[in-house]
Amino acid sequence: MVERESQAAFQKELQEKIEKKLRENEITLLEYWRAHLEKVLAMRPEGIASLQLQIKKISNMMENRIKMLKKG
Repeated sequence: MVERESQAAFQKELQEKIEKKLRENEITLLEYWRAHLEKVLAMRPEGIASLQLQIKKISNMMENRIKMLKKG
């Protein structure tokens, strides 16, 4: 009985650590992409074509990153 409680406590602690790490990783990820978007905002593109080009660049970066993560 004590062993089950110990295992349950260990499981709960491990799950909390994993969830905390996932939240930290998600925050880091969002901060990274937000910084790229803020750069585009700071540039103040003169037209839609320029803005589309910058958005496409960010989209390609995201696509490449997804491919790298899927490989690894």
